[in-house]
Amino acid sequence: MSGRWRHAPEKGCTLPAHGDQHPEMTTRAEPASQQDLNRAWRLAFAYERWADGFAEVTGWISKWMVIPTVVMGFVNVLLRYIGRFVGVRLTNNGLIEAQWYLYSLIFLFGFAYILKHQINVRVDFWFAKLPKKRKAWIDFIGNLIGLIPFAIMGLWLSIPQVITSWQLNEQSPDPSGLPRAPIKTMIPVAFALLLIQAIAEMIKLVAILRGYDELVQYEEHEAPLRLE
Repeated sequence: MSGRWRHAPEKGCTLPAHGDQHPEMTTRAEPASQQDLNRAWRLAFAYERWADGFAEVTGWISKWMVIPTVVMGFVNVLLRYIGRFVGVRLTNNGLIEAQWYLYSLIFLFGFAYILKHQINVRVDFWFAKLPKKRKAWIDFIGNLIGLIPFAIMGLWLSIPQVITSWQLNEQSPDPSGLPRAPIKTMIPVAFALLLIQAIAEMIKLVAILRGYDELVQYEEHEAPLRLE
């Protein structure tokens, strides 16, 4: 008993049965960096929640961009056929370019939302049947060597083009067309949104691998969102 207890048990306390461990014996001392680690996780989870909320906002914008895009397309077609009937050109390149500007914004604003909800198409035959942690490892490696470098490369290549476009006041080569700089600006913005959400997804994956999966919401979908 002296090997297991530093002092005699107080009155009213029962000794543990053979093979049981005293609570003091099972409690491990926290390492010196445990407090810093907890603070780091709190910051990481705060960033993840902020990024998820921001992705929902941009996804909401992307969703509602569909309506003016459809309306603009309908107006362009209607004016084109009426103009042919009356022999007068009723539409112009500005309206036509506005349609594909709006159409582009649907996808550019939707990058982060698509990644957050994991509704990008995956072509695989065995991923869905794997354990959760193995899926997390695959997504972690894929994001690390594919998605994040792609987003950074997109920013690196597009920002100089946008700066040049604004400096030259770049315009459409077609008569009555729209300026090119505003829509070009949305390209690095989209890559920045993608990078922000990619970092949030990496936090979720690391949390799953560390056993903190109950603290994050990492969405998974089956077919028809996946092609398996």
